[in-house]
Amino acid sequence: MQIITLDFETYYSKEYGLGAQKCTTEEYIRNAQFEVIGVSVKVDDGTTEWFSGTQENTQHFLDKFDWGNSIGVAHNAMFDMAILNWHFNIKPKRIVDTLSMSRAIHIGEVSGSLDALTTHYGLGTKGKEVLDALGKARLDFTSEDLEAYGSYCINDTELTYKLFLVLAKGFPLLELQLIDLTIRMFTEPVIELDENLLSNYLREIADGKELLMEKISYDRKHLMSNPKFAELLQGLGVTPPKKISLTTGKETHAFAKTDEGLQLLQDHPNIEVQNIVSARLGVKSTLEEKRTERFIDIAMRGSLPVPLRYYAAHTGRWGGDGKINMQNLPRGSLLKKALLAPAGYQFVDYDLSQIEARVLAWLSGQLDLLQAFDRGDDVYKLMASSIYKKNTEEITREERFVGKQTVLGCGYGMGSVRFQAQLQSLGVALSDTECQHIIETYRIAFPMIRGFWRESGEGLSAIISNEQMPLGTPEVLTVMGQQGIQLPNGLFLRYPNLRNEINPETKRDEYVYDTLRGKSKASTRIYGGKLVENICQAVARIVIGEQLVRVSKKYKVAMTVHDAITCIVPVAEVKSAMNYIEETMKIKPSWAPDLPLDCEGGFGDSYGDC
Repeated sequence: MQIITLDFETYYSKEYGLGAQKCTTEEYIRNAQFEVIGVSVKVDDGTTEWFSGTQENTQHFLDKFDWGNSIGVAHNAMFDMAILNWHFNIKPKRIVDTLSMSRAIHIGEVSGSLDALTTHYGLGTKGKEVLDALGKARLDFTSEDLEAYGSYCINDTELTYKLFLVLAKGFPLLELQLIDLTIRMFTEPVIELDENLLSNYLREIADGKELLMEKISYDRKHLMSNPKFAELLQGLGVTPPKKISLTTGKETHAFAKTDEGLQLLQDHPNIEVQNIVSARLGVKSTLEEKRTERFIDIAMRGSLPVPLRYYAAHTGRWGGDGKINMQNLPRGSLLKKALLAPAGYQFVDYDLSQIEARVLAWLSGQLDLLQAFDRGDDVYKLMASSIYKKNTEEITREERFVGKQTVLGCGYGMGSVRFQAQLQSLGVALSDTECQHIIETYRIAFPMIRGFWRESGEGLSAIISNEQMPLGTPEVLTVMGQQGIQLPNGLFLRYPNLRNEINPETKRDEYVYDTLRGKSKASTRIYGGKLVENICQAVARIVIGEQLVRVSKKYKVAMTVHDAITCIVPVAEVKSAMNYIEETMKIKPSWAPDLPLDCEGGFGDSYGDC
């Protein structure tokens, strides 16, 4: 296949453009103001061409290339490939994004900008954009300006091609396939939006907030500010509830909607306390409202392009984007009901069950837990049985929930204080003694997992000393010195500039590494248990990645959320598709033949029905 590298230059203004919270990629490209100023195209290592003309003439220019037998390459391909499809009805056979590739290799080390990456590799220097392009349509440019703009665009295309050749060396084929899938979830959208349902839901949200505000005599600023809300409670004789922050480890206000202390105040004897707490919970939360508004806006322009960032985390996990974050739609939300399959199709959605807990048991060699998963035992009940000293048949729903949080949360070295805070955030209040007992029970029950924490701590030391060592299950993970930990897909978990430092607060020696936050670097703490969490998440992501690629060969993948795959399937094929997807998602990776996998799923006309 040919490699076709391209770069579009488009109209933008002070009010209309990308970045600075102006427009999302979808809003920008679908806007009536959108205009292609010009495009540069390079076939293989040939001469890069620049073209600027009318929409019709640009179409003719682009149509001369053999896209159906080509790999389309761009830097931030979500942008360029969306333009190519939405405005010119062109779909390359394969899509490669050098921005996505760079994240998989350099996340946390090097900025994803084309300039930063080409400078890092010594490939050349990105030119300076034409300074007077702001607010200019194509016909506003002089021929000299267009020539200068063309030179700038050609240089970007040349740099992107060079960058692709460098990044492609040894880059896993599986990951290239996942990049292609991720981009197409956005550029080839299939999910429809129920505009009527969304509009009604938005009115319900607004009406509900107004009713809440009518019951109190305070304005919104008193509810939105934590200090002012604390003052309101104190003025009514109520001690503001507190919690330990999972992020800082320090005491803070327990004013989140999931905080049990705040929830309990909804049943306070003083009706005024009940009202201000209910108003706080209702007014403070604007996420659902804003996301509904954005869905309505998108519905007016067409189907829903799913904006996911490939390798958004250094463990390889996808991240939400486009100001809608499909990765965290609330369970049971009407927003899920508003996502519809196109006519003649239905959603089929399958989720890998307990994948990270299974990976942890497998990597650590905790065979009894692994066998329990393999038999299909209810491991949450088994854990609860150990905690509460009861037979599994006697375990209550609430006790099983604690068992579930123990299995899913305590596998990474979590202490009792943090565990207590986590349970509290989920609406479960347990005493210090109870939480300490749970932690001790878990660690006694699973000594191999505890040993894996220690081994991973040794792995951190090996990274610092630039040594090699195996980690966990043989021939799966290898510490490769300062490169980091090599994963089964050939990529690395990286910890740039890993070092020992004395924590100024605790006076303890800790492992820290550098992460990029914008253009600046910050120090991030890491320890054996946290490394195990990173490893399990990364390995689980590789498993779901393999399943995604397998499933996509037969059915259109609409999106992926965490460990789930959502497909669009013709109605007549739903039953056979469910069987196929379930069987496919239970296929064990070649590098993990004894890793037991399971999944569960559903189907429906809407995503919320699955």
